Amino acid sequence: MKNTLIALSLLILLSSCKTIKQDQGTASANEKNTNTTAAINNPVIKDKYSGDPAALVYKDKVYLYAGHDEAPNDFNFYKMNEWLVYSSSDMVHWQEHPVPLKVSDFAWATSDAWAAQVIERNGKFYWYVTVSHGTINGKAIGVAVSDSPTGPFKDALGKALVTNDMTTQTKIDWDDIDPTVMIDDDGQAYLFWGNSVCHYAKLKANMVELDGPIQTIDLPNYTEAPWIHKKKDWYYLSYAYQFPEKIAYAMSKSINGPWEFKGILNELAGNSNTNHQAIIEFKGKDYFIYHNGATQPNGGSFRRSVCIDRLFYNEDGTMKRVIMTSEGITE
Repeated sequence: MKNTLIALSLLILLSSCKTIKQDQGTASANEKNTNTTAAINNPVIKDKYSGDPAALVYKDKVYLYAGHDEAPNDFNFYKMNEWLVYSSSDMVHWQEHPVPLKVSDFAWATSDAWAAQVIERNGKFYWYVTVSHGTINGKAIGVAVSDSPTGPFKDALGKALVTNDMTTQTKIDWDDIDPTVMIDDDGQAYLFWGNSVCHYAKLKANMVELDGPIQTIDLPNYTEAPWIHKKKDWYYLSYAYQFPEKIAYAMSKSINGPWEFKGILNELAGNSNTNHQAIIEFKGKDYFIYHNGATQPNGGSFRRSVCIDRLFYNEDGTMKRVIMTSEGITE
C-alpha cells in the first residue's frame, strides 16, 4: 500500500508539472500572439479614409500625402474635397498635420480632390493635383505651392497647368489625372500623368509651366496612376494595370525611354477596384505605399485606406513582387 501511495503521488506530481509546462507554453504562445496583434500597422491611417497616396522624403522625414475619401457608407462613388498630410521619422509612427489644401483653394476648380504628388525644389514645395475644371469640361491638373511640406499651400498659377482640351488621344474627359513628377539628375523636371493614355512633358525650372510638347508612352494595359522614380542607373515607371487594378512597371536607362515592360509588381488591392502606388527610399530601405479597402466595416473602392510595405530589388535592377501584409512596417 505504501509503495502504491508513493507511486500515485509521483504520478500526480508528474501530471502537475506537465500541466504547468503546458500552461507556460500556452501563456508564451498567447503572449507571442498578443505581440503579433499589436504589430499590425496596416492601414497606417485608421481614423480617416484615405486614398491615392504619394510621399516625399525631405531631410530626416517622410511626408505622406493622400486624398480624403469622405463618401457616406451608402454613396458608391468618390466624394473628395481635400487632401491630407502626415509625417514620420521611422515609417511606423505618423503625425497628422492640419489640412494643407482643399479643392476650394483653386478658384477655377469645382470638385474632386483626386490623386496628387508633392515635390521640393529650391526650398519650395510644389503640389500637383487632380481636380474637375469649372469652365473647361473634364479633369485638370493644377499646381499649389508652399514654403513648408505641411503647408498651407496656395494656388501657384491661378489657372490649370493641364486641361482636357490639351490632350486629344482619347475622348474621355478624365484622361488628365494622376500627376507624378520627378527632377532628373541634370535638373530637368518632368511631369507624367493620364488615364488610358500615359502622357509626359518637361517642366520649366519654375515648376509651373510646361516646357515643350506633350508626349505619350505606349505601355501594356495602362490604366492610370503613373509613378516615376529612379534608383541607381535605372528609371522606373510603375502604373495601374487593367481594371480592377494591379500595379505593373517598366524600366529604362533614360527618362525619355524606350521603356521595357517588366510585369506585375503588386496584385489587386483587396476590395478596392483601384490601386495607386508611391515608391520611395528612406534611410537605406525601400518602401511601397498603396491603398486598399481594409478599414471595415465600410471600407472599399470609395472608402480606401493607405498601407505601406517593404519593396526589394533584384541584382539586375528589377523589382521583386510586393507582398501586401497586415503587419506593414514594424521597425
